[in-house]
Amino acid sequence: MSETGYDKKLAREAGEIARLLSYVLILFASVGLFLSAAGIPTSRFEKLGAGAFPKIVFAGIALVAVIAIIDALRKIPAGAYGRFAAQTCAWARRRYLVFVTLAALAVYLILIPVLGFSIASFLFILALELVLMPRRPATLLIAVIVAAVFSFGLNWLFAEVFTVFLPRGVL
Repeated sequence: MSETGYDKKLAREAGEIARLLSYVLILFASVGLFLSAAGIPTSRFEKLGAGAFPKIVFAGIALVAVIAIIDALRKIPAGAYGRFAAQTCAWARRRYLVFVTLAALAVYLILIPVLGFSIASFLFILALELVLMPRRPATLLIAVIVAAVFSFGLNWLFAEVFTVFLPRGVL
């Protein structure tokens, strides 16, 4: 390992595992697209049908992905999977705010039909501001004002100026 903490062997192993995961995703996508190509309507006048060419292409992609998966599995040492999992967990812990933001976005999207655009947006923006910004009295006041403007203000703008009504919610 060098002075910067970079180990070429670990980086190579992580790259091989990431490549393996991408091959698996390509395999799943090509199999799914192959199955969906079977649903393309066929013509009475063609023997192969309209879905034949896409099925051939996706079968070829799946075959190449299987070959690549076998080759990648052959190149990866047995202990690399555990090291990769540990490195991935450490990476995720260092970037926890990204996951907090994505979770807040998912909750926001679930709450829009229930609470309506204005209330859900106010809670979403305020919660993210409280998580991401420094907490001082002045910044808390600014956070509440920004959340109100970008939730209730946008709802007013769309309703009164553009006559586009955002979701009201059931509550």
